[in-house]
Amino acid sequence: MTGYASLTAAPPVAELVVHPEHRRQGIGAALAAEVLRAGGDELRLWAHGNGVAARGLAEKLGLVSRRELWQMRVDLTAVELPPVQAPAGIRLRTYVPAVDDAAVLAVNNAAFAWHPEQGGWGEQELAQRRAEPWFDAEGFFLAVSDSGELRGFHWTKVHESEDGQPALGEVYVVGVAPDAQGSGLGRVLTLAGLHYLRSRGLRTVLLYVEGDNAAAVHTYTKLGFTRYHVDVAYGR
Repeated sequence: MTGYASLTAAPPVAELVVHPEHRRQGIGAALAAEVLRAGGDELRLWAHGNGVAARGLAEKLGLVSRRELWQMRVDLTAVELPPVQAPAGIRLRTYVPAVDDAAVLAVNNAAFAWHPEQGGWGEQELAQRRAEPWFDAEGFFLAVSDSGELRGFHWTKVHESEDGQPALGEVYVVGVAPDAQGSGLGRVLTLAGLHYLRSRGLRTVLLYVEGDNAAAVHTYTKLGFTRYHVDVAYGR
């Protein structure tokens, strides 16, 4: 096999790869043209790493960047984490499976109503992730008001080493209820997770953020995160 392309229908998203020995022969362009034909005008074609070849192919096909997904990382041994200070009227606790599911889903879907992957979750999506070997309720932090209302959450993840490399922590999801956004609660929740990941002996923590989410990028940059890798979704 010299290459292949995969296409999902809703929303239309495509990825393609060409064997290194068969590149620069027009195979990538042919595959891209086919998925563009099949996927329609709303198709997003991902370029992981957005290298020179990917940029050249996009230009050849008349595609433009429609979305940037940044991976940012921080070395927890090189930064000083501020203490976690919850706002007045808010307390932090950890997630209780089943008990907190409805509230977590409500905040998640309100906070990420615009997001093509994170929005619109149901119990199935939550249950699938709870069943993963990396799931750890002690690393799932909730911000709850004095009246018991969930205002936000930070779900952390640990990627265990598979090739002898050190394990990596991840700021998996930080979700804040829309009417609490801009209050600094996202930063407080992020800090709670970072302190927890450091307590587990992790040095490097990664996260994924939309490149045009200026508020989130600003928050993470202030905490010591820097851009590590960029994936770009091209479209018409």
